[in-house]
Amino acid sequence: MKILVINAGSSSLKYQLIDMDKSEVMAKGLCERIGIGESKLNHTPNGCDKVVIEKDMKDHADAIKMVLDALTDANHGVISSMDEISAVGHRVVHGGEKFNKSAIIDSEVKAALEECIPLAPLHNPANIIGIEACEKAMPGVPQVGVFDTAFHQTMPKEAYMYGIPYDMYEKHKIRRYGFHGTSHKFVSQQAALMLNKPAEELKIITFHLGNGSSITAVDGGKSIDTSMGFTPLAGVVMGTRCGDIDPAIVKFIADAEDVDLKEVDNILNKKSGVDGISGVSSDFRDLEAAAKDGNEKAQLALDMFVYSVRKFLGQYIVAMGGVDAIVFTAGIGENTVMIRDMILKNTEFLGIEMDKAKNEKAIRGAQMDIATDASKVRVLVIPTNEELMIAKETQELLK
Repeated sequence: MKILVINAGSSSLKYQLIDMDKSEVMAKGLCERIGIGESKLNHTPNGCDKVVIEKDMKDHADAIKMVLDALTDANHGVISSMDEISAVGHRVVHGGEKFNKSAIIDSEVKAALEECIPLAPLHNPANIIGIEACEKAMPGVPQVGVFDTAFHQTMPKEAYMYGIPYDMYEKHKIRRYGFHGTSHKFVSQQAALMLNKPAEELKIITFHLGNGSSITAVDGGKSIDTSMGFTPLAGVVMGTRCGDIDPAIVKFIADAEDVDLKEVDNILNKKSGVDGISGVSSDFRDLEAAAKDGNEKAQLALDMFVYSVRKFLGQYIVAMGGVDAIVFTAGIGENTVMIRDMILKNTEFLGIEMDKAKNEKAIRGAQMDIATDASKVRVLVIPTNEELMIAKETQELLK
């Protein structure tokens, strides 16, 4: 079975064609600047050099057509015709309370996604456009929605509710939803395989650390709490996002800076986090370099990020009544030795002992256990693979 995985953004579209029988990515790519001019397709067949195709894409329908043309091209294609594609799996950011698992897309599902637009106004419209573009280009091919929020629908009510009037939850569905669910689910399942134990017997804390970061407590294979909330703005300090703050700060900024709520939202989402604190960058590699050169604000940004992560580590150990494994994943979690070391500093009293030598030798792209042999808690570095998870969910659903 060959499954095309689509991740549609507002002006971009990422894709992978995966041969599920071989667990192999046949080709992957990215359509950039859709609808804004100077658009191009970066297409990379497995084992071959990247092919760049510069062509105007006025909308996502054009982008999907270019992707399918590239996949079937005589020179750089990997399939002879679109008939080889068994299904399309779509990343959908927000499924609200309507979806606790993936779903085959039909008119009812699309209507539900439309209803969730107020919860994810930047993402869900683009996801819907990607779905409709595929339906038009590939009539009859099953389309499956895999939701970022679905994995967290197992949270108990006391974990997902906010301390606001209950009728606001009933009317507007204001609650904690959590995000990066596909990633948290994938790496927690991989952790169970690495430890050779059923997921149902494990308490795992997964650190998805990147420009956007979230932490999840996975107890018995289910998410029981997660750091992101009603939106991806909540939780730890991130690249450009503020993370958890006193909500009264919103009105204070609006009054003090004489800006409207839209601008405050822009400040908190795009001008805050380690970028806003340091004045250097949202890229942790730049922050590390600046901190080594003596930049105090860069060091402060790193310290604040680490401290916010460590607080969730403590919270979730208490919430689950212990922990068997900690998983680091995503760009920072997988690749930044110093951050992993800082997060787990002085946690031996919790039974967590990281082997510094193993931590420094963690190879990019490889799964590794970097705990000492004596550690009661395993410390795992596991590269996330959301595209493979989406393909697996699609395959299982069609079965």
